Amino acid sequence: MAGESKVIEIKPLTRLEGHGKVTIEIDGKGNVAKARLNILQMRGFEKFCEGRVIWEMPQITQRACGICPVSHHLASAKAGDAILGVELPPTAKLLRELIHMAQYVQSHALHFFHLASPDFIFGMDADPAIRNVVGLIGANPELAKKAVWLRAYGQSLIETLGSKRIHPNFAIPGGVNTALSPKARDEFLSKNGEAIAIYQLGLSIIKDIAGKNKDLMANFASFPSAYLGLVDGKGNLQLYDGKLRLLDAKGFVLEDQVEGKDYLSIVEERVEDWSYMKFPCYKKMGYPGGMYRVGPLARLNVADNITTPLANKEFKEFKKLGNGGMVEGSLFFHYARLIEGLYATERVKELLQKEEICGTELRASSSKYNEEGVGVLEAPRGTLFHHFWVDSAGTIKKANIIVATQNNNLALNRAVYLVAKDYVKADKLTEGMLNRVEVAIRCYDPCLSCATHTIGQMPLSIELVSHTGEVLDEVHTD
Repeated sequence: MAGESKVIEIKPLTRLEGHGKVTIEIDGKGNVAKARLNILQMRGFEKFCEGRVIWEMPQITQRACGICPVSHHLASAKAGDAILGVELPPTAKLLRELIHMAQYVQSHALHFFHLASPDFIFGMDADPAIRNVVGLIGANPELAKKAVWLRAYGQSLIETLGSKRIHPNFAIPGGVNTALSPKARDEFLSKNGEAIAIYQLGLSIIKDIAGKNKDLMANFASFPSAYLGLVDGKGNLQLYDGKLRLLDAKGFVLEDQVEGKDYLSIVEERVEDWSYMKFPCYKKMGYPGGMYRVGPLARLNVADNITTPLANKEFKEFKKLGNGGMVEGSLFFHYARLIEGLYATERVKELLQKEEICGTELRASSSKYNEEGVGVLEAPRGTLFHHFWVDSAGTIKKANIIVATQNNNLALNRAVYLVAKDYVKADKLTEGMLNRVEVAIRCYDPCLSCATHTIGQMPLSIELVSHTGEVLDEVHTD
């Protein structure tokens, strides 16, 4: 139907957490005119937090996700610390960081080995029946076993501290409720070397892929943007308790050492009528010019160093890819993710070796409630903000939660458009062509359940629709 505009829909998306839809609009010449990531579920999480007490928030908010619940658990606890106005005992702070690092170990392993690597190992045009974790098991069972073991290592540590691998009962405003026994510490220390070795194996895989596909890595969904992440006072990568740093596309420092409680001085949220997911941006540059990215690639772009030796060595090698500037290609998120996984595994070892880690002073108390509190940390997918306003009894009057996927919303839409423009042709729909759009999205490891707080099954349906609403073509994949 030459000369007729068309719409291609990819819904729901696959191999990511939650579900959404991609809409690709084709003009009368068969070129991509517009591409958008539509998040279709109504977001109501903040509203039903109202009326609950601050003590319940670490348990309630983590129910938004089954992949990164620890992030929400800890961010709400940190907001509770601020509302109580307390400083955590050293052991409690170390244990919180330990469970946070355990989540990084398991989450980054899940994403690279189970969700992302099949696209590289089998190719983006491979049969989707094998381009998945089941195909990976058949093609390389030893690698699959190592990946499962690595994730189990992180999950077991979460379970030891929080009683459950998913939705732990661990952090509370003012501290934690579980001590770590010397026996458990020694057990996890004894296995740490194997976990490090598997992350090093993963890095060897991604570096081999990057070396053989330099043009693809450099150009696939590559675009300039600002980058936001947490660093410590010396500019080192910090995932639990740093301050905000924002760099522009050329590496110029826009904001540095911004306290988490002041996040609204640099971040604002906008809305669009075609998505329920909000669009945060850098307030001083406005919308949409204030687009920034968060997550592994952003964190490595804003950091000056990593404090653990093996990860820092990989970090220095990674930074060279930017030729003195920013590393822009979206596929480099996977490379950065593995460096962070290595860092988290090394950091687990460092924390377990600290004498105070098995201490029993776990909580600080307070009899007053400040009017508001903000908890900020780096979730595996990027910067996470939990902001609560309470009354004199500690009951939530208002809540604002900005998750990593929301922070990346503008960038996700930009990546979708660029890949659709390069690969999607209206006259010939192929699964591999449309998979490339999903590959661009998977780079960001989006958690749409976090962003919209819904659950659902995830088949894939692609529709080609004319401007009159007639379905011209339809493709289904499992």
